[in-house]
Amino acid sequence: MKEKSKVNGKPSLLGPFKAIKYLFKKPVTLRYPFELKEPSLRCRGFHLNDWDKCTGCGNCADICPNEAVTMVEIPEIEAKPGEKNERPQIDYGRCCFCGLCVDICPPGSLRLSRDYFHIHFKTSTFNLLAKDEKIDKEHFLPADKYSVFKASLAHRKKDNEGFSSELKYSLFEPKRVSMPQVKPEERKLSFVEQVLGYSKEEAKQEASRCLECKLCEDACPAHLKISDYVRAIYEDKPDESLRKIFEDNPIPAICGRICMAHCEDACSLGKRGEPVAVRWLKRYASDMIEDYKKTLRLKPAKSIDKKVAVIGAGPGGLSVAYFLRLKGYTVTVFDSLPGGGGMMRIGPPPYRLPIESIDKDVSHIASLGVKFRFNTTVGKDILFEDIYKNYDAIHLGIGMTVSHSTRVKNSEKAYLALQFLQENKIGKKVKVGKEIIVIGGGNVAIDVAREALRLQHIQYPEEKVITKTVSLEDWDIMPATKEEIEDAKAEGIQFNPGWGPKEIKIEDSKVKGLLCIKVKSVFDEQRRFRPTFYEEKEMFLKGDMVIEAIGQGPNFSFIPKELFKKLEFTPRRKIKVTEFGQTSIPKVFAGGDIVNLNLDAITAIADAKRAAEGIDLYLKGN
Repeated sequence: MKEKSKVNGKPSLLGPFKAIKYLFKKPVTLRYPFELKEPSLRCRGFHLNDWDKCTGCGNCADICPNEAVTMVEIPEIEAKPGEKNERPQIDYGRCCFCGLCVDICPPGSLRLSRDYFHIHFKTSTFNLLAKDEKIDKEHFLPADKYSVFKASLAHRKKDNEGFSSELKYSLFEPKRVSMPQVKPEERKLSFVEQVLGYSKEEAKQEASRCLECKLCEDACPAHLKISDYVRAIYEDKPDESLRKIFEDNPIPAICGRICMAHCEDACSLGKRGEPVAVRWLKRYASDMIEDYKKTLRLKPAKSIDKKVAVIGAGPGGLSVAYFLRLKGYTVTVFDSLPGGGGMMRIGPPPYRLPIESIDKDVSHIASLGVKFRFNTTVGKDILFEDIYKNYDAIHLGIGMTVSHSTRVKNSEKAYLALQFLQENKIGKKVKVGKEIIVIGGGNVAIDVAREALRLQHIQYPEEKVITKTVSLEDWDIMPATKEEIEDAKAEGIQFNPGWGPKEIKIEDSKVKGLLCIKVKSVFDEQRRFRPTFYEEKEMFLKGDMVIEAIGQGPNFSFIPKELFKKLEFTPRRKIKVTEFGQTSIPKVFAGGDIVNLNLDAITAIADAKRAAEGIDLYLKGN
């Protein structure tokens, strides 16, 4: 309001003429945003999102107090384990620029720019898809819509970070609760279980880290309800947690120790921090409940007059028996070993998977009415033809039970991995050498090396012992998990990656070492396994015992030739099955390692769930 000049308290008639002095002065006009003014460094404007980092987890939408963030499906993005094809869209009619969405973003892909002008006559244009300037120079506006936002692009040439997430101020805990473990210098002296397990307080604290975005559930082959059972642990309800686990996985004591944890690989917290310890939380729920049957009180459905034979008591066989028994079928499991677990019983050493944990899961399945015939080798103690004749359906879950050999010169002097592991876990301990060489770079090879080292310390307590590995694969492509490799290193295992075996040296009928040759490449251009070598580069490893751990294969010798010919196989020599696990022989279903390429327990369980559905449909005539 103009202030009027006053004379003796009254307005002056000449007052308005004082404005004449401004007549010839240049006016000051604010033409922002057409002519830009630098915004404050603390200014928060439109959202930017790095689509290369964004996983579509939706935590930004979950935390928004104004419901301003919506996850929108982007057809151009391919969904994959650990990443959804959704990206956040912001309603700026609701957004208050509080920044909670930025602080909760696990991969740190979302941030607030310093650009904040958008002029349009349609309020619908205030719903904007957050993109990054790297991939969309027009930001998030369609080209056919007018917006002065384009005028502020000049800011991006300057320091335009705006408000971004700093990990130390994030709204999630990036570090997992450390798992108590026996120290390397102690555990390598015996077969005591390495992982001690969470206490109640530790489990609740670790469970509290979960953001419930469920990326883990998409990545899990069996699609366990992970967020539900982790929340139940946080709420101090281990019995409820176990019930949720058993809906999809009947062997939690086993999987809580040796699962490959695809879920943890997909966990959104793992992008900048450490993933939630899903495997250890599953183990916690299992260990907290002493009697599964008493707590879960599972009851099979009304009996169905159909019999199913399950050949192999590994994770797949146990699971298909469990799911079919709950449906009311009579199920008999055949296995050549003295107890259940299959490869889990003889493979992972006791410091990783004790027999007691396996028997806990198997005993519960037996308590539901599943019949087990252990120490029964199909093809020897009972013919496959008789099973085929006397049962209404058959499930094959025999796993990979035959160790491969390098077949290098004098390889007959080497121990095979599975024989070595089985004898030590459920048989008589093998007499080992003082300097052992393990051939292989996978998890089985690491198990063999670490087990051999323990036997050395037990058998030669006062002497110097050495265990070393040699593998075709170099560090960057070694198939063993990082966790296994680091544990082996901590215990003193010596690694020689990038070398292949050429000959086991023998003197006076005794092993003296392994002659190795430098690897040029392991795979060809089509990623097929075709190793090549530098013939002139050799290395000799001294040793008095060699163990081969280069892979395993299945044993189908128990199936009669006329039936075996009817089975169809994939180009990778896996049994070809339908989506419900049915083979080319309608009565026969299959799953696990003889079907899939993952070669792990949780994928075998996923196969078992589908096969149980398939067998149910088949036996009901559907």
